[in-house]
Amino acid sequence: MKPLLHLLALLLVTTTARSQSLYYPPLTGTAWDTTSVDSLGWCRPQLDTLLDYVGSKNSKAFILLKDGKIVAERYYGTFTRDSAWYWASAGKTITAFVTGIAQQEGHLSLSDTTAQYLGSGWTVCPTAKENLITIRHQLTMTTGLNDSVPDHFCTLDTCLQYKADAGTRWAYHNGPYTLLDSVIESATGSTLNAYFNSRVKSLTGITGIFLPSGFNNVYYSTARSMARFGLLMLGRGQWNTTTIMTDTAFFSQMVNTSQTLNRSYGYLWWLNGKSSFMVPGLQLVFPGPLNPSAPPDMIAALGKNGQLINISESKKLVWIRMGDAPGVGEVPILFNDTIWQHLNRVMCDPVSLQPTTITQPGIEVYPMPATSQFTIRMAIAGFSYQLTDGLGRVVAHGQSQSAQAIVNVVDIPTGCYILTVRATDGTVAKTKVLVVH
Repeated sequence: MKPLLHLLALLLVTTTARSQSLYYPPLTGTAWDTTSVDSLGWCRPQLDTLLDYVGSKNSKAFILLKDGKIVAERYYGTFTRDSAWYWASAGKTITAFVTGIAQQEGHLSLSDTTAQYLGSGWTVCPTAKENLITIRHQLTMTTGLNDSVPDHFCTLDTCLQYKADAGTRWAYHNGPYTLLDSVIESATGSTLNAYFNSRVKSLTGITGIFLPSGFNNVYYSTARSMARFGLLMLGRGQWNTTTIMTDTAFFSQMVNTSQTLNRSYGYLWWLNGKSSFMVPGLQLVFPGPLNPSAPPDMIAALGKNGQLINISESKKLVWIRMGDAPGVGEVPILFNDTIWQHLNRVMCDPVSLQPTTITQPGIEVYPMPATSQFTIRMAIAGFSYQLTDGLGRVVAHGQSQSAQAIVNVVDIPTGCYILTVRATDGTVAKTKVLVVH
């Protein structure tokens, strides 16, 4: 028993320490602390480029948080801080979180069959097949119900047809997901809005409401409320000194691979850094991470027309985007990755202000950040180099017959650049270079 108590105490201390390292805005009012790109050592021109890019893609709002504080908050067109907008499928993550709350309060278990709450015959599947479907299958998009029906949003029993045994097939299917709302209401005896309000909204300052739209329940809120939900997730279910998600096991399961079919999907959350991923509408498995430009630990709520929440615990970042369609696709994965590409250029703060060392070949680049010049020192003599900006344009280049070169950057704008060094033996080294004037 003592090792278990020690583990629980360690988890409590870790969660508390994480929460205390984050800033949380007051529950009411408009106050929200900010932090500047300059204080973070980031690149202001690149932030302007990011915000301009987001604005060019039919966006209405973009908010970037670092350690809970606002780094950037931009509204476009007539949209304002008080305007409400829909979350689309990004709102699925609210349902996942609320399901965890219902389980920690003992109202349901993820292993319960859906029929236990919706009644027998909620699908047109044979009874034996229907009884294979559990709440966990609804959370993981693995109900086995046919997503190729004419309207995959439909929640009528006639639309919920057998395709495969539950747990054997992953498919992005809205109908079975939406019925989680009815499961929660049946289990708790409370409407989804009322339950979310009492367990989450009132404790975090989030505003908004689920509204019916056809077969769907769609969440509407302000951009700041979306950012608050992202911050709640960054705190792993804790808001300031209040622990909302006490079921740490559920939280961990929610933001990690939930089944072996689509490794980049948790409990209605999209996950980065996995070995493969699937996308809505296709039964194909693509190799590699969902968003190569994002941190491996990134989790995301992705909704139609680019309703986005991204969280990285390692970077202590949250960013959200609301708006009209930036392009095509029910879940805008590529758009999400492009925003990360821009954000990476914003966060061009070297790991250390000491000389950066890269091995194979050994290389030192110093001082960082550079103001007027920097030195490249190699372990071997003879190399060429080039410095490129975020668009791949070469802004400086040269050669050295010795093991050292001095690069003049006095005429290069402040920003983050990529230094590529090619040694005479054919090896190549790359590192970030920060120029600050």
